[in-house]
Amino acid sequence: MKVLVANRGEIAVRVMRACRELGYPTVAVYSEPDRAALHVVYADEAMPIGPAPSRDSYLRIDRILDAAKRTGADAIHPGYGFLAENAGFARACRDAGITFIGPSPESIEAMGSKTEARQRMQAAGVPIVPGLLEAVKSFDEIAVFATEAGFPIMIKASAGGGGKGLRLVEREEDLHPAFERVTSEAQSFFGDGAVYAEKFIAHPRHIEVQVLGDQHGNIVHVGERECTLQRRHQKVVEECPSPVVDRELRERLGAMAVKAAAAVNYYSAGTIECLMGQDKQFYFLEMNTRLQVEHPVTEMVWGIDLVKAQIRVARGEKLGISQGDLSPSGHAVECRIYAEDPARNFAPSPGLIRHLTLPQGPGVRNDNGVYSGYTVPVYYDPMLSKLICHAGTRGEAIDRMLRALQEYRVDGIQTTIPFFTFLMQHPDFRTANFDTGFLDKLLPELDLQHRPASDATRDAAIIAAAIMAFEESQNVRLPEETESRWRQAGRLEALRGRD
Repeated sequence: MKVLVANRGEIAVRVMRACRELGYPTVAVYSEPDRAALHVVYADEAMPIGPAPSRDSYLRIDRILDAAKRTGADAIHPGYGFLAENAGFARACRDAGITFIGPSPESIEAMGSKTEARQRMQAAGVPIVPGLLEAVKSFDEIAVFATEAGFPIMIKASAGGGGKGLRLVEREEDLHPAFERVTSEAQSFFGDGAVYAEKFIAHPRHIEVQVLGDQHGNIVHVGERECTLQRRHQKVVEECPSPVVDRELRERLGAMAVKAAAAVNYYSAGTIECLMGQDKQFYFLEMNTRLQVEHPVTEMVWGIDLVKAQIRVARGEKLGISQGDLSPSGHAVECRIYAEDPARNFAPSPGLIRHLTLPQGPGVRNDNGVYSGYTVPVYYDPMLSKLICHAGTRGEAIDRMLRALQEYRVDGIQTTIPFFTFLMQHPDFRTANFDTGFLDKLLPELDLQHRPASDATRDAAIIAAAIMAFEESQNVRLPEETESRWRQAGRLEALRGRD
């Protein structure tokens, strides 16, 4: 099997590493700005697929299939993002006789629509957040629901995901503007303006359950992840296991997730996302029919390589494990390292990485997609890497993460490392006292006065220190109130020369 990875950055490298361990050659695809990207360098072969815009390169199904044909790749792994949850892409692979390393297009379609997924889950006996089961045809339907359910409510894009196409509405006067905004975003991001509404769950936690199935009807869950810490509805820190889930609750969550996956005949790796109230009642939110960004924390705790499992399932192999074979060990924390400046409201910080030092040591894993001398482009998601730390307990894992963050050095651009260093020391984080709104409340406390100096400041300091060291070594330190001795000496030499 030769595997083409239809993605870029750290996830492309991570998939290629699994392929290399299995003995499968890999093919990278790249846009023009990614010609020198790490995934291109790492792969056995690489094929260009177009200019910078994703719509002209990484989202071009025809060009990706052509690259597979020209290189002889007989399997494609989509990673996450881009075409990973595109049923049309999975179907196009199947029609072309290429193995799609992921679920069936039918399963992707069934869970791709949030309203259809809610209908299926309710029919399967899976608890869902109270709300509408179908997309609305007009604003009036949203208004009626809001009146009956009471504020606050959430308006969501039916085809949404990734934190896009949703709004919290807490007052009646904000309802129509929010409806218009979500409808517009849904059309812009997903090409589908359909929206629906749910009752808002106050102070929830975001818990997700990893599932893994084969094409023979076997499905297991691989524990839960804590994904509550989010900024702008996007996860930034993940943990496994959740610090608020005990064994009994884990079994109930797992049974629910297996039931949900079975309802759509699911195989490959997938994730059932849930909201959990303060009473620990949980509700199905959506299913991600792909590998998750945060899958490494599950791998570290549960001892299973999810990418290798995906590849074996795609080849038609059985899982080879039962639920009783799986048990967690220790705790893992993941931080998403972005090329963003926390001191400037997390503004993107693309540019040249002049120097990169990755943390090392026991229990430290870095799924990295960049290198020293690489220029981070402006065109794509600014994630540089995912830093994962595993230890025997949650407290030890957090301490290890703090140590690793202090070792991590990226010169030339700004990153979110200072923010995570701050977060790992926050008492509410360390005691797991947070909900999905925690970071929005925390950010005003973010103290970056002692952040690492900017590159310009650091360079000036290095140059000044070097000059001082040279002056000391040459015994030519500048006097405070007189001319320097080297200038005096030079003038004396000049005068002697005239004589």
